[in-house]
Amino acid sequence: MKVSAFEVASRYVYPSLRRRLVEHLREKGLKQTEIARLLHITQSAVSRYLNMDRGALIDISQFPDIDAELRSFAEEIIEKKPGEYEIHRRLVEISVKMLGKGYVCSFHAKIDPEINPSECNVCLDLFG
Repeated sequence: MKVSAFEVASRYVYPSLRRRLVEHLREKGLKQTEIARLLHITQSAVSRYLNMDRGALIDISQFPDIDAELRSFAEEIIEKKPGEYEIHRRLVEISVKMLGKGYVCSFHAKIDPEINPSECNVCLDLFG
């Protein structure tokens, strides 16, 4: 294993979750600057997420339960305006949930050919 599950989560899953969260906030009619302020990121980062320049390697919409959780979180962000650490905590929590459900296994195998998802149960055992 050349690429650990934690690397996959931090380099691919987390940015993909954030991109999808930005999309949900945009669907609510928010401007890029408003989204940036709510998420405690730059407007440039919001633009890159929306233009699929960042976080585009995993299509979160293919996981309806995760996508619904992000949609709900977007509404919560608009209503409660949580701090950056709370947003980070929730995105890490959702990342771990994705690992535990095995949603990331096939993607992990694509970026690390040494991974055999039928033999590897690390994430399922640790986070499932």
